[in-house]
Amino acid sequence: MRPDDADHYCVIGNPVAHSKSPLIHAAFAARTGQHIAYGRRLAPLDGFADVVRDLIAKGYKGANVTVPFKLEAAALATRLEERARAAGAVNTLSFVDGEIVGDNTDGPGLVADIVRNAGVPLAGKRILLLGAGGAARGVMLPFLQQGPAAIVVANRTLATAEALVGAFQDQVTQVSACGFDGIRGEFDIVVNATSASLSQALPPVPASAFTKDTLALDMMYGDQPTPFMQFAARQGARTRDGFGMLVEQAAEAFAIWRDVRPDTHDLLTTLRS
Repeated sequence: MRPDDADHYCVIGNPVAHSKSPLIHAAFAARTGQHIAYGRRLAPLDGFADVVRDLIAKGYKGANVTVPFKLEAAALATRLEERARAAGAVNTLSFVDGEIVGDNTDGPGLVADIVRNAGVPLAGKRILLLGAGGAARGVMLPFLQQGPAAIVVANRTLATAEALVGAFQDQVTQVSACGFDGIRGEFDIVVNATSASLSQALPPVPASAFTKDTLALDMMYGDQPTPFMQFAARQGARTRDGFGMLVEQAAEAFAIWRDVRPDTHDLLTTLRS
């Protein structure tokens, strides 16, 4: 089969050169016998829609969406799946029969990484979610479906956190919003869903939020622990980066596109090493 017979996909972002998604999807394709080509596409901050239209014109079958375009992707989609509607954010696009179908696999990916890979149940836990943008929106419903005791959304702009929480006020779980300066008490799980780690910055989370039993997870990943992970580790917390979430959400996206779910356990171990 010629290389140009492959179905084409990519990840769209800004920045995007650091993304390991092409490596992950190539591994999925090899393990499942799927003939795809997957690359990176840097979109100008004011040019996301143009990039999507260009991909469709070139015959692409779909794309993943990363920062800072997840909210814009939701607005651009002609049809949203249920979890994307709940999130108001999209990280997976499928180009099907003239439609742009938006889905969100971030939440299921993060839940799978925490519960299955890290071995930490979410049921009955107090969760602190830092940030209220597209990344945070994507995980709210999947988190709530696990039955935590409480979710506190902290954000630099309080109104943004309140708007996110307001969409889930009818849940049994207690959900609340605050500014970073309003974070009080200890948490079982602290998730950094801000983009601070992209610029090697630390979100203003207090040391008192962590205990030695806290799982501190940064949605970002890199060759070294992020400033958030380093800070949490100094408080005695167990830390985890976003690479496991990346692999798990990619597996969910791959299943949407190809109707086959790749096994992630061995691949995650291999890629981390």
